[in-house]
Amino acid sequence: MRHKIVNPDIQNYINTNLNADLHSLLLKKSPFPGVSMQNIVQQIKGKQVAQRKFPFLLQDGIIFPPQLNLEQSSSEKTALYKSEILKGNKFIDLTSGFGIDAYYLSENFEKVTLVEQNTELLDIVKNNWDVLGKKARFINQKLEDFLSENTETFSTIYLDPARRDQNKNKVFLLEDLSPNILEIQDHLLSVSEQVIIKLSPLIDLKYLLSVLKNVSRIEIIAVKNDVKEIVVFLHKNYLGEILCNCVNLESDENNFSFEMNAEKNASSTYSEPQKFIYIPNNTILKAGIFNLISEYFKLNKLHPNTHLYTSDTKNESFPGRILEMEVVDAKQIKKKYQFNIISKNYPLKPEEIKKKYQLKDGGESYLIFTQSKKGKIILKSV
Repeated sequence: MRHKIVNPDIQNYINTNLNADLHSLLLKKSPFPGVSMQNIVQQIKGKQVAQRKFPFLLQDGIIFPPQLNLEQSSSEKTALYKSEILKGNKFIDLTSGFGIDAYYLSENFEKVTLVEQNTELLDIVKNNWDVLGKKARFINQKLEDFLSENTETFSTIYLDPARRDQNKNKVFLLEDLSPNILEIQDHLLSVSEQVIIKLSPLIDLKYLLSVLKNVSRIEIIAVKNDVKEIVVFLHKNYLGEILCNCVNLESDENNFSFEMNAEKNASSTYSEPQKFIYIPNNTILKAGIFNLISEYFKLNKLHPNTHLYTSDTKNESFPGRILEMEVVDAKQIKKKYQFNIISKNYPLKPEEIKKKYQLKDGGESYLIFTQSKKGKIILKSV
């Protein structure tokens, strides 16, 4: 199938049907002998995903794997960001998958190795890298077998462990991943100065630091305020302060960097709402640096459990949304009006608020239902 799917006539058919109804297409007979309609639809789906996730693959001759492999791949945007902070002599990706991360992360390395146990998937990556003119050594082997036989050392090891168990259920603890990171972390650091591990955005950072050795850095990476991945850097024999970077790609917000122990040494100041209200982006919320944000940006917090901040003068460098707002009485809220509704540390959810006050979603105005130290309040954008 593989050598046939890149045939110009088949590629043209795929491009022509990028917006076709795929269910209807699957019911048709393939117009190309030896290439099933299922394989053609798989390529169409792949190009559809590539349009939003990795547009550099939108060229003829590229082959796309099954849907699950596409979903598990990093986006071009996050891979490109990670590549900008790496360079060295020898790079190895021990769980290469569809190879998006490896393609970008290895850009500033002289020698590149990809390890992948799925033979068909590795063949697809070989084809694509050949089309793209990128060189690498490809090893079709289980990670554990490769490590047991390997005698080389590397500048950087990268891995993205599988986050599903044998029953395809999602798992998050490092000991439940495949491979088990806790079992191999010492071995990895014995053959490389630097190990980089991509993890689920849902993983708990305190747990992470309690079980991993020699952590030097953590990257919390979001795209348009949606946290996509947590990336952990391990350095051999590292015992210093751990740097954390909060990065919100495709936004105009500043990145925020801090040392992981800074939060426990910081303290918040509190006040009732002032002229400006600050809503931290999701990388900051994931980091859990609620006191540090108050102290660093010189902002007052509304309540210990309300992660909203306030000030009379606008601090443009804040990593999140900044709204000019005023406190209003519930009686001042006009029914049937459009608002973007936010509920923070408040007993009612946005849907319940909309129903209670007969409000519509959308528009340019905001309503925030929250609490200060004095009790429940409603804030309306000015």
